[in-house]
Amino acid sequence: MTPDRFFSLLLALQTREVVTAADLAEQLGVSVRTVLRDLRWLQEAGFPVLVERGRWGGVRLLPGGALDTSRLTPAERDHLVLHGLDDEQRHQLGAGTESRRARAKVAARRQPTASRLPISAVVVTDNRPWFGRDAEGADPSAVVGDVRRGVRLRIRYRRSEDAGPAWQVVDPYGLLAKAGRWYLVADRSGVPRLYALERLVDWRPMRVPRRLRPGTTLADVVAELTSRWETTGAVRIHARLAARQLDRARRILGSRLTVRSREGEEVTITVACREVEDVRQLLPFADDLVVTAPPEARDRIRELATRTLHRYA
Repeated sequence: MTPDRFFSLLLALQTREVVTAADLAEQLGVSVRTVLRDLRWLQEAGFPVLVERGRWGGVRLLPGGALDTSRLTPAERDHLVLHGLDDEQRHQLGAGTESRRARAKVAARRQPTASRLPISAVVVTDNRPWFGRDAEGADPSAVVGDVRRGVRLRIRYRRSEDAGPAWQVVDPYGLLAKAGRWYLVADRSGVPRLYALERLVDWRPMRVPRRLRPGTTLADVVAELTSRWETTGAVRIHARLAARQLDRARRILGSRLTVRSREGEEVTITVACREVEDVRQLLPFADDLVVTAPPEARDRIRELATRTLHRYA
């Protein structure tokens, strides 16, 4: 949600007792689906917004839920629309103090009812992955400062398969915080890419404006890249897995895992991989898993298992 739409939506809710999602969509110039998504975000962020469906339904602020946005500074308005970040990530962006101050200013001035505790008392966010390492690489607050200048960046980046970092020129859209990690989202020669900040060794802002694809936003590029990464599966690896390992497999493999059938103490599974070499991800299951197809995946995991055995011979 853009800052302009965020505050336009709040203003519309403050000035009308009840309004329909269709009216909000027309007023904001977006689709009803977008309005419903924005309203859901407001609710999750703790704003006292009630959405009632049906013929006589509508959207309203709960009684006593007037939101005070008049005292927000421009920087506070900007930080307030950052959603999905926990306090640690806001601190990494250098936005911790302004975010807390902004949320305090717009907080509903009403007492919690006897039957309900404040949402902030029963929900806490922590986007760090389990056993995540301490932050490494480039400082997000430093990178975002240069990205906001709207210029090209010359970055020195180390890809996982390279022996050392190399310089390249990119056109940055912004930063993405996902699963406890920070990424620079940028085009390189017109092709969208994700650059993990932990592998960003150095960068230099250039004196030329960034050249983005017309009509393309940061949100568009992030949606394109994450969708492509999670759905691309050029290789389907089929296997039999001990049923007792199924929960563990789901935690490790996530949406890449599909359970086909269950017979006794075994389940038949399919794992979507980008390449045959990704069969390495199945090694943690040891003798509780047998790869059945394709033949090149069976050959590769047999080779890896043999080499591992020789290590311990």
